[in-house]
Amino acid sequence: MKRKVVTRQRQKWQQMLQVGAVEDECGEWADVKAAEDEDEEGENQAEVDMPVKRQRRECQFCERNSAEVNRLLQENRELRCELNKRKMDEDFLKGDTNKVRYYTGIPCFAILLSLFTTVKAFLPVTKKLSSFQMLLLTLIRLRLDLPVQHLAHLFHVSRNTLSTAFTDTIDVLNARLNPLVCWPERHCLQATMPHQFLEAFGKRVAIIVDCFEIRTERPSNLKARAQAFSHYKGTHTMKYLIGITPQGAISFISKGWGGRASDKHITENCGLLNKLLPGDLVLADRGFDIKDSVGMMCAEVKVPAFTKGRCQLDAKDVENTRAIAHLRIHVERVIGSLRNKYTMLHKRIPISLLLPCEGEEMTLLDKIVNVCCILLNMCPSVVAKPDENERCAC
Repeated sequence: MKRKVVTRQRQKWQQMLQVGAVEDECGEWADVKAAEDEDEEGENQAEVDMPVKRQRRECQFCERNSAEVNRLLQENRELRCELNKRKMDEDFLKGDTNKVRYYTGIPCFAILLSLFTTVKAFLPVTKKLSSFQMLLLTLIRLRLDLPVQHLAHLFHVSRNTLSTAFTDTIDVLNARLNPLVCWPERHCLQATMPHQFLEAFGKRVAIIVDCFEIRTERPSNLKARAQAFSHYKGTHTMKYLIGITPQGAISFISKGWGGRASDKHITENCGLLNKLLPGDLVLADRGFDIKDSVGMMCAEVKVPAFTKGRCQLDAKDVENTRAIAHLRIHVERVIGSLRNKYTMLHKRIPISLLLPCEGEEMTLLDKIVNVCCILLNMCPSVVAKPDENERCAC
């Protein structure tokens, strides 16, 4: 009986021990499970935090990159602006009247732009030079007489390219702007006659004439050498007859003649006389012995009086000579302005510029002189003083 009771108690104790072990195992499993849950939550949280941190790092990187890009863009804009200032194109002259006057001789950028618009469609297209650069290099060469090699460096082209561009542009300017050197109608002359001419000769003065010479290289041909030698200058020259209106505008320019040709010969053969109307008055220097030639056109020429063997002029001749000289001086002022503004006319011209252009009677020098006269007519007159209230719109 006792054995049965002991066996039962032992079985209860074993069951209790088993239950305790199970509970311990359950407790341990619960602890492990809780730890695993915590680890999973930590991993999930880490996974959530990692994109945030990565995004923060990327944002900081983007900010640094964005700042660097903006700095480089600003630097690029500044360098481009500096480069445009140094490049010989519209931006080089825009907004700076002093530059326009120095490099081109034209009064302001607005007139230069108008000139470019007029001839742009007729200028040849080149790969290395824009149309404006072709016009600009031509004006610079006429104005400053810079060497071809120097201009080639400024415009980053070869000598041949620059010389070709200069010749082509001169041809276009001469053809398209030639009407700017024209003989005005009589009623236009009379309506705008300056008062000093009115007081001396009424409304009769049509033109004031004179000749100027440009030095050239010595021709190799003996006949050409003899024709080109000027006893007045003591060297070989080309001679041009120029005529201006009483208002100071150039209204006539002849082709070039050898320096040996006389003023009378040039006047009678350059086509000037055909433009005179009956009653017109021509003012000229003593060398223009053209009274008979002008008289054939029913016009009159006034030149300073000669002493003709007399000791001195009488009072009337002195007064007339003084009046003629006072007004005729304007043509010499125009010639001086032409030479000073376009210094290419000061240099010794090479023989290559004296050869007739292909299919034409004019030489390249004739075209250059004509273009210089055209450009001078775009400038304020040396005779008529501009109104103080008038200012350039640009």
